[in-house]
Amino acid sequence: MASGSFLFGFMTALLIVPAVFVGSYYYLKYTRWKHSNVKGYLDLIPDLTGAQRQKVQDIRKTFLPKVERIRQDLCQKRMALARALFSESADRSGVHTSAQDILKLQSELEHAVIEHILEEKEILSESQRLDFFHIILQQFAHGGLGVHDVRARRKF
Repeated sequence: MASGSFLFGFMTALLIVPAVFVGSYYYLKYTRWKHSNVKGYLDLIPDLTGAQRQKVQDIRKTFLPKVERIRQDLCQKRMALARALFSESADRSGVHTSAQDILKLQSELEHAVIEHILEEKEILSESQRLDFFHIILQQFAHGGLGVHDVRARRKF
């Protein structure tokens, strides 16, 4: 009798443990895919209609390339600033000019994101706008541009 109970318990464990691992794998895979598929703030609002999602895609067709160009320009300006800072004869006026160029691009990026948010806000219902507002508060509380502030990995 004891060996039968032991065998039953052992076989049950052999079935349950792999099931837990498989379930965990698919759960983690789904959540990772869900988070990696976020391209903007509105992707965090679950109840967008198909028409709203299409409008979001249309808005992004102009916004994302514009932001990418600004980011590339910022990267180039920051690299130029680093070179100017550590050159043998660091020219202070050149360094400050480079810093001003960076500030202008950062301001341009902020304005582009703000205009983008205003444009996206217009396609939302009142309840979705409230959700959007909370998302914006949460994203901006981290000090950056939220999901739009994706940092590219660059090799120097």
